[in-house]
Amino acid sequence: MNVFEAAEKAGAPIDLAVLDLNMPDFQGIEKPGAGLELLAKIKVGRPAMRAIVLTAYDEVNRAKEAISIGALDYCVKGREQTLLEQINQILAP
Repeated sequence: MNVFEAAEKAGAPIDLAVLDLNMPDFQGIEKPGAGLELLAKIKVGRPAMRAIVLTAYDEVNRAKEAISIGALDYCVKGREQTLLEQINQILAP
């Protein structure tokens, strides 16, 4: 059972995924762009899942790629206020 199904079964569904752009891949090996791979997999099984990609690098092409895969936004680390504003806007009723 995946984490989304487990959360739903527990009565606490996940409303938003915040994914790091560069994180370990599915084998646990650090891999640039692994967050985008995870986002793509999430969107296959849960197309309505809302997501933000977080990164230490302000790269326009990566931001465009994240949005094209289905992220609602792309946030550069160190701009935490912006991230909080994005989360609040996405989760607002």
